[in-house]
Amino acid sequence: MKMMHPGETMSEPLAATAAVPLKRMLRRAERMKKLRYGALIAPLAVFLLLTFLWPIAALLLKSVDNPEVAAALPQTVHQLSGWPGKELPHEGAYAALVSDLSLGKGSKTLAEAAKRLNMEEPGLRSLLMNTARKLPLATDAGPRESLVAMDERWGELRIWQLIARNASQKTDYYLLAALDLTRDASGEISRGEQGDSVFTEIFGRTLWMSFVVTLYCLALGFPLAYLLASLSKRSSNLLMVFVLLPFWTSILVRVAAWIVLLQQGGLINHALIALGITDEPLQLVFNRVGVYVAMVHILLPFMILPLYSVMKGISPTYMRAAMSLGCPPFKSFWKVYFPMTVPGIAAGGLLVFILSMGYYITPALLGSPKEQMVSYFVAFYTNETINWGMAAALSALLLAATLLLYVVYNRLVGSATNGAPQR
Repeated sequence: MKMMHPGETMSEPLAATAAVPLKRMLRRAERMKKLRYGALIAPLAVFLLLTFLWPIAALLLKSVDNPEVAAALPQTVHQLSGWPGKELPHEGAYAALVSDLSLGKGSKTLAEAAKRLNMEEPGLRSLLMNTARKLPLATDAGPRESLVAMDERWGELRIWQLIARNASQKTDYYLLAALDLTRDASGEISRGEQGDSVFTEIFGRTLWMSFVVTLYCLALGFPLAYLLASLSKRSSNLLMVFVLLPFWTSILVRVAAWIVLLQQGGLINHALIALGITDEPLQLVFNRVGVYVAMVHILLPFMILPLYSVMKGISPTYMRAAMSLGCPPFKSFWKVYFPMTVPGIAAGGLLVFILSMGYYITPALLGSPKEQMVSYFVAFYTNETINWGMAAALSALLLAATLLLYVVYNRLVGSATNGAPQR
């Protein structure tokens, strides 16, 4: 242990400490605190990045990804890079096409490019594959004359315009097709024929069905949440168990149960006939009625819980004060109590609406083809036709609609909440 000399005092260590500016010490302590917090959050951030953000980003990129034609016809794409597209390309483009088809004959790359072009122009798959199968050219004529003699479609301008449009690695074809839009021969965006407006109808159906389900959930959930908030703690906790009970049962099991209940020989139809309400079984399943019933049953807790959390924080003294001042009970409820539940209504409505837009199993099992929503076609293009571009485009538009709803909710409810007087 170091002994203190007679002339040494305790003020020397304090002076050495004071030599370090207090501001720098505070900054260092704050920096270490942030590093510790960052180290705790880092595993969760990495997990979210790898399992949530990265798959979404990869999916969005798939909706504009277009590598097939450039990979299968590289020389042709190079020859068409400066082509104005007003008339048939020069002889070099035809020669490059012959070379690309000869090199890619029988390959998967050429088959994928033919499939991609066939999406925009039916018949192009057979054109490319048959032309590649007949190569090499057996005549001494030039490549243009030989290809046109082999198939006259190689002399059509629109075929070459289509190849030139797909020369880029990125495309807006899938996003436009998901909105029932297309590009004409000149490259301008145009709407398809009236009978081709498929996805616009599907998106409209998805939004409408989600809106109806949200209204039903609000109509059933608001009184129940009000009852739970008005009862004693013991009674409300007991009833809350029944509200949360559906969370402990698989969605597939609940949908199967509704099929048993709603079918023509099910319990509900038997009860209606026994009570004399109807003379014959009603069609309650494989239509929109069955879809609405099952979706409301599954999503109702997501409406009740936000409403209950908001209503529980509203003091009953407000209603009593309004009625003591001569305001009728219903008017007191409407003018005093209901405005304070708007944040819960908005949060529950937004949650139910967003979940409804992404529903797949319930409409697929309980609905007819007229009740299928966007998620059904995402699964169809993913599993059946293996068209990742269209599946990604539909998913991207669904995600955009979800984000737009959140922005509207934040603008309306968030600003109303921030501007509300503090109690």
